[in-house]
Amino acid sequence: MARRAIRTVGLVVKRDRPEAVSLARSLTRFLHNEGKGAIAELDIAAKIGADGVERHHLADKAELIVVLGGDGTMLGVARLIAGKPIPILGVNLGGLGFLTEVTIKEAKAALERVLKGDFEVDPRIMLEASVVRASQPLDRIEMFQALNDVVVSKGPLGRMLQLEVFADHQPFCSYRADGLIISTPTGSTAYALSAGGPIIYPTLGAIVLAPICPHTLTNRPVVLPDTFEIEVRVRAPDHDTTFIVDGQESAQLGEADSILIRRGAAQVSLVRSEHRYFEIWREKLHWG
Repeated sequence: MARRAIRTVGLVVKRDRPEAVSLARSLTRFLHNEGKGAIAELDIAAKIGADGVERHHLADKAELIVVLGGDGTMLGVARLIAGKPIPILGVNLGGLGFLTEVTIKEAKAALERVLKGDFEVDPRIMLEASVVRASQPLDRIEMFQALNDVVVSKGPLGRMLQLEVFADHQPFCSYRADGLIISTPTGSTAYALSAGGPIIYPTLGAIVLAPICPHTLTNRPVVLPDTFEIEVRVRAPDHDTTFIVDGQESAQLGEADSILIRRGAAQVSLVRSEHRYFEIWREKLHWG
């Protein structure tokens, strides 16, 4: 597929980080000097010298999105523009940052490289999750998209959950645990990793299931093909179960509610940094 010429760049800025605002202002000046347009959300645009647009219009008016923040900011942008052929360049502001791989010092050079067309993108799969309520008709199914993971977790009362899981329409496992993480390869370095899950190469077609503090110690994380549909049935006596998407969106689940999770039709195109995956893993995870 031919790339669209980049005429306008959308800047998504983590507003509570002064260094992000300062960098956005510098990149906006650079874009204007290069004859490119710069747009940003209304509440930050004037501070950085960009044109203001509503957040949901960023993907309609820009051919490139630059995210100045952390992985959380990136996840929100990914869900916003999922399925649209717009590359995302992530600039890390100093956190762990597996998704935002470019450093502040590298930001201008990386942006210049992308504007010249000298870049590659990594297509990352997303998950599509449907919450099916036992008490509601099927035409009221709630739909979510996730770049990292979806999590079924116990509520504040702390009761252990009982979850029945089906994979590829076949009985897979019954979990008694604090929760269950269903992760993409991109999300394998996030919550699933802390639950003992494996690191999956980001472009592989796989899904990780990682139980959270399982009652049965033989319940271990597993890797399944991303062609499988995963169904999670909640067996809880009350509404003390929470469904969480990318750590940012949530819904309460009741007894006999279920979740259908499959690879989504939409993908996200992340600009590949000059750092290779193994280099990033060694640095972020402090491998020798």
